[in-house]
Amino acid sequence: MILCKRMWIFIASENDRLTIRKKFDWGLSSKDYAKYRDIYPDEYYNTIIELGLCLQGQSVLDLGTGTGVLPRNLYKYGAAWTGTDISENQIAEAVRLAAESGMNINFFTASAENTNLPNNSFDVITAAQCFQYFDNRKVLPEIARMLKPNGRFLILFMAWLPNENEIAAKSEELVLKYNPDWTGGGMVRYSLAEPEWSKEHFSCMNLITYAVPVTFTPESWHGRIFACRGIGASTLSEEQISEWAKEHMDYMDTLPESFDIPHWIAVMDFMVRK
Repeated sequence: MILCKRMWIFIASENDRLTIRKKFDWGLSSKDYAKYRDIYPDEYYNTIIELGLCLQGQSVLDLGTGTGVLPRNLYKYGAAWTGTDISENQIAEAVRLAAESGMNINFFTASAENTNLPNNSFDVITAAQCFQYFDNRKVLPEIARMLKPNGRFLILFMAWLPNENEIAAKSEELVLKYNPDWTGGGMVRYSLAEPEWSKEHFSCMNLITYAVPVTFTPESWHGRIFACRGIGASTLSEEQISEWAKEHMDYMDTLPESFDIPHWIAVMDFMVRK
């Protein structure tokens, strides 16, 4: 396995996970998250569908759903969706966006480690961009409990590649200038291996990685960077965030009307052992 600065999402210790969770609050940037982080490309969703998951006839739970990006974008495939998130602000945005699109999705506030949902109630459980914040000792048996026999657990992750793109690298540099404790940068391409923490409850079915370009405008890229845990969801002061925004927007003004940022996608697909 090739490790990188961001590889901790799959192998970090519980102390690392719990420490990082204390330094940000996604609820602080829910409006911007809803506007600027619905950016997964078609390839991302096609990967899920090609695995035969999140389809009609399946019940699916999306843990750490945020503003409901995953269930809202896969809703057309007919699965019955439930989404939970620990942030009330994120769930409020998810409910609003789903209602505006006429989608019947059951969203409610709950931690991934304690959902109070019934045993054997889901064919698929997903965790997109959030597994790194869970307490593995609690969440893995909880997921196994809620899955039906032969049910699947899907971890999804996507991040830009700053070492392959000058714009991404410069944006990371500015985030670190104002928030040197931010650990969300430095992604490089890496391979996956079955993690030890999964083996008590799950069998590994598929490990998938690939790169894909995602198109942005200066406005949407600025919004995407703002809606990260290094800035909008951080504990920075309003003055610090304002200073960062001015400096970052000054840089955005030098860029073309649209541009591609390469992103690395990682998918881990497990079947529950029952």
